Amino acid sequence: QEQLAESGGGLVQAGGSLRLSCAASGRTSTYYLMGWFRQAPGKEREFVAAKTMSSDYTKYADSVKGRFTINSDNAKNTVSLQMDTLKPEDAAVYYCAAARSVTLRSRFRHGDSYDLWGQGTQVTVSS
Repeated sequence: QEQLAESGGGLVQAGGSLRLSCAASGRTSTYYLMGWFRQAPGKEREFVAAKTMSSDYTKYADSVKGRFTINSDNAKNTVSLQMDTLKPEDAAVYYCAAARSVTLRSRFRHGDSYDLWGQGTQVTVSS
């Protein structure tokens, strides 16, 4: 059974950093695309970042560009999200997601492009 497991969430002061990790299991081949979404209380889930696993193509939400970095380890089928200069508005539950195939890059930021989701990890940013 394919699963995604996130780790690395926690409490950090504004301006600080956190690194989230996501490990995929139960699949013998690498996913085409892995990404991160987040959902704050009372808000809709939003795209954060995505990376194609077999290349260096990345996409970021404007709100995190320049502060967050997504990386992957294809051999281990893992993806990480380095979050720097965190702001209170970054606080949310962060979800890892994986897609077996996505035809258009414009679809990378759409949740329905992804086939598998993790349980989420909480990120809290104090001001």
